[in-house]
Amino acid sequence: MKCKQLYHLSLILFLFFYCHSDAYALQEDTAYIKVITQRAAKIVNTLQLHQPDKESRLTGIIANQYRSLRAIHDAHHAAVAQPDTDKKLAGEKRDAALQAQHAAYLAQLGKELTAPEIEKIKDGMTYGVLPLTFKTYQEMVPSLTSAQKQQIHAWLVEAREHAMDAESSEMKHWWFGKYKGRINNYLSSAGIDMKKEEAAWKQRIRDKKAASANN
Repeated sequence: MKCKQLYHLSLILFLFFYCHSDAYALQEDTAYIKVITQRAAKIVNTLQLHQPDKESRLTGIIANQYRSLRAIHDAHHAAVAQPDTDKKLAGEKRDAALQAQHAAYLAQLGKELTAPEIEKIKDGMTYGVLPLTFKTYQEMVPSLTSAQKQQIHAWLVEAREHAMDAESSEMKHWWFGKYKGRINNYLSSAGIDMKKEEAAWKQRIRDKKAASANN
């Protein structure tokens, strides 16, 4: 009798925790969907399309991209958490999945938007780091040649493609940081003293603010 009571108690506790866990997961997933949908809508709003149906489709496409990226990264984390997993192979599988998803996503956007509009979507997904960084380099180093500007922009575009698929804001910025290091080395090899240029640039900003305050 006692064993039977213990069995029923165990069953009740199991069902309680199982249902509670399942409900929590559903609540968490619903909250996540709300967040990524709002994020996607803000990005779409920057296009100023004024076409509700199209805006709704695009919001769905972008939100689904965030969900797909999350699933890929979560699967990778689950795989490498296993002691017998080949981490290098797991990383290669993740990268292949990201590359395939990236291509499919851009193909979907291509059916709805022009190339310049897709650029805005990409910038929206990466916090506008590309145009801001490119502008900063041009202001910091006024002597940049056309070829140097072209190379800097090309590397920042490459960084953005990777950053779009990153799993967090920290990793998105990490990708740009990696390419900024490459850019700085490139400019240094061309004889440009980046520390000197940065100091002079900051001084120009201070001088401009002081001049504005005196007017």
